Amino acid sequence: MKSSARALDAQNESMGLKERWWRVFDVRIGALPLPVYAVLIAVLAAMSAHGKLASDLPTGIALVTVGGFTCAELAKRIPWIRHIGATSIFAAFIPSMLVYYQLMPAPVTKAVTTFTKQSNFLYLFIAAIIVGSVLSMDRQTLVKGFVRIFIPVASGSVAAAVVGSAVGTALGLDLKHALFMVVVPIMAGGVGEGALPLSAGYAQILGVEQGPLFAQVLSAVMLGNIAAICCAGALNYLGTRRPHLTGNGRLTVAHGDDDVTGAKAASFEFDVSSVAAAGATAIALYLLGVLSHQYFDWPAPVVMLVLVVAAQFFQLVSPRVRGGARFMYGFFSTAVTYPLMFAISVAMTPWGEIVTAFHWVNIVTAVSTVLTLTLTGFFVARRMGMYPVEAAIVNATHSGLGGTGDVAILTAANRMELMPFAQIATRIGGAITVMIALAAFAWLR
Repeated sequence: MKSSARALDAQNESMGLKERWWRVFDVRIGALPLPVYAVLIAVLAAMSAHGKLASDLPTGIALVTVGGFTCAELAKRIPWIRHIGATSIFAAFIPSMLVYYQLMPAPVTKAVTTFTKQSNFLYLFIAAIIVGSVLSMDRQTLVKGFVRIFIPVASGSVAAAVVGSAVGTALGLDLKHALFMVVVPIMAGGVGEGALPLSAGYAQILGVEQGPLFAQVLSAVMLGNIAAICCAGALNYLGTRRPHLTGNGRLTVAHGDDDVTGAKAASFEFDVSSVAAAGATAIALYLLGVLSHQYFDWPAPVVMLVLVVAAQFFQLVSPRVRGGARFMYGFFSTAVTYPLMFAISVAMTPWGEIVTAFHWVNIVTAVSTVLTLTLTGFFVARRMGMYPVEAAIVNATHSGLGGTGDVAILTAANRMELMPFAQIATRIGGAITVMIALAAFAWLR
């Protein structure tokens, strides 16, 4: 009997140790179990110390995952500002600052930069998010949202141009400088689609070098993006305190089963092969966009967005693959967002330009522009049958840093399902802004 009791005690002790270890393993740093996180840090540090840190796919994923989730975890522990998008701000800008001041190990910077630029997984992320979110939407919600979002974005753009220019002028800026070098770049759609064509157009019209103009324009874009992230975080917090103002990711006010995440749960039965099929669908639509860019110079993300909306509207994708797309969307929004932001911050975000922009006049002008754009969307939403918080967030993306800005802003707002509407505000709204601005600049010079 005594030996049986001792064996039972030993078994209970063994089970207790196992369960305690499992509890430790279930502690997460982002999506990483704590023991896995610790092992990855140790392994990556050893590789870096021996100069053997590669930029291949497995190592690159490990680097950006550890970096992105570390930044987000640190931000979550800071009182107050964690409610206004601190996780996105940390992941989007702290790594850039570390690179600029040479506080990040050079092998890590080199490996992350090479991995990010060679893999180009920003567009894989955007493709997965857009295709996943659109195919998860109810058709009526999708159509109503796309039609209605133009009015808040257009009215917000006009109001922001007026208020931003007025504030800049009142603070001592020349009216033309305030409008074309601060306000317009904020709403131009980012760097590739906004700052570059704007500065090139300005330089051609004035007959000067593009470089200095691009630096000024880029500074405004950076400031606008930071202000938009803060606005998105504040709107998310407002939604938690005033639930009647938000659809929790649903843009249009709906009734019954009309939901942004789909019609009925039964319509989204899927298996592993369905997720693979959804991924292949996303890549195929993106490559069609790339092909259209090569032949007709159309923006690839916009073409992809149009194609997936058409596919959903005409019900060209089966319910099972739509279920796979929903799972794909959930995976990318949960597991890939912060690693992606870390990678972009290291490889593509110039901290020096951000520091240059931190003049109080520019800051106040940029903040007033973004606030006006966001608040206009908030107050116009009711008349358009939309939720104020969601409409304001989409308007805020119009002042973001292109696709990377959309990711950061929607992450701060905890509403990644608004990505299709954000792409409309950023890409189409930005293109219209650039065209009108260049025409006006040429006329006023």
